[in-house]
Amino acid sequence: MKIAVSGKGGVGKTTFSALMIRTLNEQGKHVLAIDADPDANLAGALGIKDSDKIVPIAEMKELIFERTGAQAGTIGGYFKLNPKVDDLPEALSVRLGNIKLMRLGGVKKGGGGCICPESTLLKVLVMHIILARNEVVVMDMEAGIEHLGRGTAQAVNKLIVVVEPGRRSIDTAEHIRHLASQIGLANIAVVGNKIRNPSDEEFIREHLKDFEILGFMPYDEKLVEADVKGISPFDTDATAKEAVKQMMGRLGI
Repeated sequence: MKIAVSGKGGVGKTTFSALMIRTLNEQGKHVLAIDADPDANLAGALGIKDSDKIVPIAEMKELIFERTGAQAGTIGGYFKLNPKVDDLPEALSVRLGNIKLMRLGGVKKGGGGCICPESTLLKVLVMHIILARNEVVVMDMEAGIEHLGRGTAQAVNKLIVVVEPGRRSIDTAEHIRHLASQIGLANIAVVGNKIRNPSDEEFIREHLKDFEILGFMPYDEKLVEADVKGISPFDTDATAKEAVKQMMGRLGI
């Protein structure tokens, strides 16, 4: 099972991803967790110690040069379009129980020079992870889906868009679906988060009528406290844990 999780910043997609991954780990399943959101911290949400010290692969200049033949951030020149990556999940992942976590990093914006070598390495790595690995894969992504290409998107079993009751979150879900449709990724579901009452749930159902609704996570102060204390939401007794477990059952994992 290959799952990608996306959504507007702040809606709780990393919390949802972490609860799913830790639940799978508790069930004894091997999980390859991919942090593909430059602004998120999936490692911290999973409860991995010293998560702030994990270097994103996109910033490993020596590795990028070794595998692509080009310096990271350089403009022009030739580089390998199919670099060797099959050893990287084992070599570069951080472990927690049955979980292997990799932090990809993001594409640098303006002034950073050509990002082609970095982008190529990441996309080939994601292709290998999705097409050739036999673990459950959960990718915590940003609101875009830049790490996915047409070849990998069609092998993703489900793109889960986390939303909250709010217009901007709904608009982001529509934008993500549009981006996904351009690369042939059509198996999309929505998870509603921060649900305070039935009217919040109805708001999401009303504004995303033609989306599959996978389930809802209630607003819970315990999740807020976990974030403040820097602990995994899984290491609390938040009611969202059971809600996520039920959604995983609907996914067949």
